[in-house]
Amino acid sequence: MRGQLAAPQERQIGSLEDYINSFQFAGSTYYPSGVQQTMPGQTAEAVPNDFTGYAIRAATNGVLSACMDVRKDVFSSARFAWQRLNNGRPSEMFGTTDLQLLEKPWPGGTTQDLLARVIQDADLAGNSYWAREGDELVRMRPDWVQIVLEPRQVRDGILGYRRIGYLYYEGGINVTHEPVPFLVDEVAHFAPKPDPLATYRGMSWMTPVIRETTSDGLMSAHKQRFFENAATPNLVVRLDREVSPEAFEKFKAKMDSGHRGAENAYKTLYLGGGADVTVVGSSFSQMDFTKVQGAGETRVAAAAGVPPVIVGLSEGLAAATYSNYSQARRRFADGTMHPLWGNVAGSFAHLVRPARAGDSGAVRLWYDPRDVPFLREDRKDAADIAFRQAQTIRSLVDAGFTPDSTVRAVEAEDYSLLVHTGLFSVQLQPPGTTMPTAEPAPPTDEEGL
Repeated sequence: MRGQLAAPQERQIGSLEDYINSFQFAGSTYYPSGVQQTMPGQTAEAVPNDFTGYAIRAATNGVLSACMDVRKDVFSSARFAWQRLNNGRPSEMFGTTDLQLLEKPWPGGTTQDLLARVIQDADLAGNSYWAREGDELVRMRPDWVQIVLEPRQVRDGILGYRRIGYLYYEGGINVTHEPVPFLVDEVAHFAPKPDPLATYRGMSWMTPVIRETTSDGLMSAHKQRFFENAATPNLVVRLDREVSPEAFEKFKAKMDSGHRGAENAYKTLYLGGGADVTVVGSSFSQMDFTKVQGAGETRVAAAAGVPPVIVGLSEGLAAATYSNYSQARRRFADGTMHPLWGNVAGSFAHLVRPARAGDSGAVRLWYDPRDVPFLREDRKDAADIAFRQAQTIRSLVDAGFTPDSTVRAVEAEDYSLLVHTGLFSVQLQPPGTTMPTAEPAPPTDEEGL
C-alpha cells in the first residue's frame, strides 16, 4: 500500500537545517558552517528539525513557552457556534446539538481541551490533524502524518499537485506496519501559517526565529557561567617565571576554591609572589546585556504574533502603560486570534454539519468569542456600548419595527432582520389622517343576557 500511495517529493528542502543553514546563489546551494558560540571551544546546540526537537526547545526556553501559553490560553477560550448567512452576510449565531462533537470531542474532553491541543500542534509543527471516529475526535501526531499528492495533468504537463488524502503512521514514518489512509474530507487539517516551499503543509511560527531561541539559550548559558565564575568578568592571572608548575597548580586550586562560584562573588582577592591580575572581556553593563537579550525576546514574540507587553517581556514592560496594554490587547485579538479562530472553524467545518439540510447552505460553522475574558471590554466601555444599543433599539421600535426583530438585528449587527409592523409615527402621517379605530369586541353570552 505504501508504494502505491506514495507521491513524488514536491519540495527540495525538507529539514529545518535546509532553511537556516543553506542559501541559493547562481543556481547552486551552499551550506555554511554552523553557528559558533562566543565561548571558545564550544559549538552551538544543533537546530532541531522534527516535532520532538521543537517540543523540547519550547519546554526548555522561557520565551517560547510564555508565547505559546498566551496563545493557548486565549485561543482555547472561544466556543464553536453556527452562524446564519443572510444574503451572503454573516448574521446571528446560535447553537444546536449538532455541535456535540466539538463540545465533547472525547470522553471527558471539552472544547477548551480540543483547541488547546490544536494550537499546540500548530505552534510546534505548523499542522494539526484530526480524524472523526464515531462520536469522537482523534488527534494524529503531526510528524506521523503524510499528505498524499498526485500530479495534476494539464495539456500533457504537470500543473502542481492535487491532495488526495492522508497517511497516518502510528509510531512514526519509519515503522514497519501499514499506515491508516484517510480521504481529504475525513481529516480536519489546521495549518494557519503556510509553508512557502509546500502546497498544503503548514510551517511553525518558530522556524523564522529558531536562531533567536538558540542565541537566547547561549546568553542564558553565558549568565550561568558568569555566576559560576564568581559573578565577575574573565580574569588573566600572571605569575613570575620562577614559579614551578607544582606551585602554579597549588595556587590555581587555592584561588578556584576561594573565588569561584556565585557564593564567592565580590570577595577580596589577595595576591602575592609577583602575581598580577588583568580583566579581559566585557561585563554585562559594557556589552548592554539586557538590551541585547531583550531584542531577541521581542523578535520571538513578534513571530508568535503576541505583543511583548502581553507576554510580560522586559522590553514590553519597560514601555508599558495602561493605554499601551489596551492597544496591544486589541492588536493581539484582531491580528492574531481572530484569524486563527476563523481558520480553525473552517478546518473542522466538513466534520460537523447542521442536521437540517435546508439550512446547510445558509449556515456555517463559526466561533463565538463573546465569552472570552481576554477580549471583554472595560466596564465603562461595555456600559457605553449597552447604552447605545438600547438607544438604537428604542429608536427602531418607535419607527414601527417589531421589538423582537429589533433586538435580533442589533445583536447580530444585521439590519436585514428588521420586520416592520406597518404602523408609522404621527410625524410620518399625511395631514388630516385619522387613526383607524378598533372595532368593538362582540358581546359575550353573559353581556347578552
